Amino acid sequence: MDLTNLNLNKDRNKMRRKPPVDLSTMVYGKIPPQAKELEEAVLGAIMLEKSAFDTVVEILKPECFYLEGHQRIYRAMQGLAQKSQPIDILTVVEELKTRQELEMVGGPYYVTKLTNAVVSSANIETHARIILQKFIQRELIRISGEIIGDAYEDSTDVFDLLDDAESKLFEITNNHLRKNFDSIDSVLVKTIARIEDLRHKQDEITGVPSGFPSLDKITYGWQNTDLIILAARPAVGKTAFALNLARNAALNASKPTSVAFFSLEMSSAQLVQRILSAEAEIFMEKIARGRLEEHEMKQLYKKGIDRLAKAPIFIDDTPALNIFELRAKCRRLKNKHNVGFIIIDYLQLMSGAGDNRNGNREQEISQISRALKGLAKELQVPIIALSQLSRAVESRKEGEKIPQLSDLRESGAIEQDADMVMFLYRPEYYGITANEMGESNKGETHVKIAKHRNGSLDTVKLRALLHIQKFTEYGEDDFGGIGVPSGGSWKPVQGEGGDGAKLYIQAGSRMKDVPMDDDDTPF
Repeated sequence: MDLTNLNLNKDRNKMRRKPPVDLSTMVYGKIPPQAKELEEAVLGAIMLEKSAFDTVVEILKPECFYLEGHQRIYRAMQGLAQKSQPIDILTVVEELKTRQELEMVGGPYYVTKLTNAVVSSANIETHARIILQKFIQRELIRISGEIIGDAYEDSTDVFDLLDDAESKLFEITNNHLRKNFDSIDSVLVKTIARIEDLRHKQDEITGVPSGFPSLDKITYGWQNTDLIILAARPAVGKTAFALNLARNAALNASKPTSVAFFSLEMSSAQLVQRILSAEAEIFMEKIARGRLEEHEMKQLYKKGIDRLAKAPIFIDDTPALNIFELRAKCRRLKNKHNVGFIIIDYLQLMSGAGDNRNGNREQEISQISRALKGLAKELQVPIIALSQLSRAVESRKEGEKIPQLSDLRESGAIEQDADMVMFLYRPEYYGITANEMGESNKGETHVKIAKHRNGSLDTVKLRALLHIQKFTEYGEDDFGGIGVPSGGSWKPVQGEGGDGAKLYIQAGSRMKDVPMDDDDTPF
């Protein structure tokens, strides 16, 4: 082939190719989206029809109007409505005179002219929603331009840029795309359908099961849209209990649920070690130190790793997570993996939307708890948020250290926003080693439901086996000392503890048949 012709063909191909698109031509040099005629029609309809303003006020705010004059007129209408005065041509003109804005909008002639743009208010809601759409388009263009400008700045932190972009987009959604009310007949249809569905269900659990029958008997499972607060003093076992809830939900045979676990305190590796310890029933300390014997490694693989590898549990260990990042992550997990249960460990380690320059931590926690409740409603999933208790518990005298709602740390808004508040309480945490009958209460854990918006209040007794990071039912077959995990792989030791309680240890361990005192709990 002739090289000259080949070069000519290449040049022609280059000429045919479209030049690279400059993003700025898509944003700048064009008239912003607007609907001036519809704005005139809406303002005119409000002055003609008495009930028109009530329809529009739920959809539009003054800034939604493109023309500044229209914004001023709409604000004048809002002022009249707040003073319970009628809205018509004369009252609007007088209100604008009072505000010294009449000439700014075009005088009485322009206000009168607006009523000529519309015959009736029959389609005012549709017109208002079109105006809102145009406003949102303008806002998206504005925000996109700001993001583009910030992205070109070398001094901009990329994570701050992402957070800022997401917060601005959420602000549009939160301020201008609110859900309208439902008529009772439409809600009745959905409610009756749900009641009929529950009637024909054999299982009494209507939500995400906790894995503890005594607890599910009160809650009927964790219900969609509920915000549940799980609170306790440090080292009582909040994280271990939360991991048990996550594991039980994900590995439930009849109703497995995808779980998102956000840990702001511990790394994902540490959490997985704890889950493995509970699932394989191997001492946590042995797993953490890697001091496992051959039979324990086999047990770890067979009972732990093989089962957990298929569990739909998603762990995020991002430290100092703020509410916007959490919301974005949860939405993505919901869309991609249909997550049906969210756990956050723990609430006081989260940060709010702003930089909290005023240092008012109580307001920030209030904002976070409200946002979590809103997120539960938006995603239609239950959210469990762990929380610390204040030191007020410690200052109370002996026998009165059971937590109360007033002990929730840093904000009363947590109590207000939560659908359920649960407290974990272990008597041995405060040196109480025996119950009123003189029997050992080692591992005894009370789950106190102090607030239950849709059910009863009660206290459930469980057994904490914290050496294997596991909680079990406090059944008749349980004893003091280490306790008996479910699964039947533990055997009694030859002998009894110092308080007469029988002791249990893993079958196959070389430590069996060795009597131990109650204080000599292994690992």
